[in-house]
Amino acid sequence: MLEATLDCPHCGKTAPLDANFCPACGWKLAAAREGRRRVVITGAGAVTPLGLTAEETWQGLVGGQSGIHTIERFDPSELPVHIAGEVRDFSIKDWVDPKTARQMALFSQFAVASAGMALQDAGLAPESFDPDRAAVVVGSGAGGMATILETQELTNRRGLMRVSPFFMTTFPHNLPAYHVAQTFRFVGPSLTVSTACATGAQAIGEAAEMIRKGEADLALAGGTEHSIFPLFVASFAVQKAATARNDEPERASRPFDATREGFVIGEGAAILVLESLEHAQARGATIYAELLGYASSNDGYHPIAPEPEGRGASLAIIHALNDAGVSPQQVDYVNAHAASTPLGDKAETLAIKRALGEHAADVPVSSAKSMIGHLMGAAGAVEAMATIFSVRDQVLHPTINYENPDPDCDLDYVPNEARRAKVDIAISNSIGLGGQNACLVFGKMK
Repeated sequence: MLEATLDCPHCGKTAPLDANFCPACGWKLAAAREGRRRVVITGAGAVTPLGLTAEETWQGLVGGQSGIHTIERFDPSELPVHIAGEVRDFSIKDWVDPKTARQMALFSQFAVASAGMALQDAGLAPESFDPDRAAVVVGSGAGGMATILETQELTNRRGLMRVSPFFMTTFPHNLPAYHVAQTFRFVGPSLTVSTACATGAQAIGEAAEMIRKGEADLALAGGTEHSIFPLFVASFAVQKAATARNDEPERASRPFDATREGFVIGEGAAILVLESLEHAQARGATIYAELLGYASSNDGYHPIAPEPEGRGASLAIIHALNDAGVSPQQVDYVNAHAASTPLGDKAETLAIKRALGEHAADVPVSSAKSMIGHLMGAAGAVEAMATIFSVRDQVLHPTINYENPDPDCDLDYVPNEARRAKVDIAISNSIGLGGQNACLVFGKMK
């Protein structure tokens, strides 16, 4: 009697049907995922340099618009960097009362507004879910650093006892998660993620794990960042990590272009509604995409510079595809981290090649940071949202300002104009300070 077998989606070698891992390459096989709950995305909310809603942001990205301008929030003249991706004309008034708003730092306000819009988008009224089974996973890179600095300046002038009684409940990294949970009565599992530029993606991935394990039926997950304040901008200017192309703000962020010279600092937030497939179907929800896989890794190399060969980032991609049960040849699109740094973009290109092999040459890759800058702790969440909308609309947003090919960056970067494409499987990469890497795999609902 012949033994039942299956072909490994990664290496193509035959494995026993009941094997958890491929004996040839170690790939996790479909049998290992039996019983795991499927996770889908049913809503999105965002505030970004391109708009105050998720759809406005997405349309700006597809249109190749730039949200990068000269800084207005403070006078940047004493700094070499004068440009940023600022959130402008934002108001929290639709979500909390004025008294509560005064007790919230801006990064918490961004998160609450984005979460509220995501719930509206998902059609989730308070009475339509069990709050005990509703999780919140929200992260930030800088947290309330701006609030700390503003408070220090105030107490230096007026004395320590003039510190606000709300100071200690304003700046901590976990306050956005609290405010989202309190405002919308999500009182189940709660987690704060802070892994630099990988934060938003990891928050979404960890929320998916909660749902998969049965700890929650739905979650609000994403990242938020208020980063346009003097010390934050100055710190990257001193490192020469941020570009000082002040005379052409809209052209300053140039991912993969041979003339790229550094990233543009941005800010904002994106929050997604994640649900188990059963929960979403039971209430007749519109499903944008399925979250198929998630993984993280660390370069273990340098606090700022990426590992030059892209090994760490490639591991996150490989393990996320493994988690999804997706072969490299099935990937239709990569939403890249691509911050417009000379070393980073080269290393990510190598990482994509390592993970996808020869198929990398056929896969379109694009960078939202060319239009909104680097949103730090919110970047992975906004870019995950864009990836989901690519799956939903079968459209790839462009990488703008791509004019001069770099021999070290030789993939298809969807230059300057959006493109219609088949997007059944897409991945979103996030690569951060401290060697943090995260990858999310999204798929079209079958």
